[in-house]
Amino acid sequence: MDQLDATFAALADPTRRAILARLIQGEASVMELAEPFAMSQPSISKHLKVLENAGLISRGRDAQRRPCRLEAKPLADANDWLERYRKIWEGNFQRLDALLGAMKAEKAPDSTDQ
Repeated sequence: MDQLDATFAALADPTRRAILARLIQGEASVMELAEPFAMSQPSISKHLKVLENAGLISRGRDAQRRPCRLEAKPLADANDWLERYRKIWEGNFQRLDALLGAMKAEKAPDSTDQ
């Protein structure tokens, strides 16, 4: 599995996305990350392992604590990949907007004919 596949596979799960959202605020321990979820710590640890294998988080060492932190590069790479498609969609919407504007102008009653 390449890096982009691993990133999107990890992001497919809402719990993992919620964990990443929490880590935007800063480092957190496994216990802190597990608090808002109604699941066991081993289940959270499995989610963290998926995120770590995808390179989306890393774990440090602070005495007895192993805080998790967000790693931005895989998300930036995913964003770069999506950005190419956003530009295509944006061009399509601009062409559609121009077409609708032209159609609206054709249908509008001409005030000079009355």
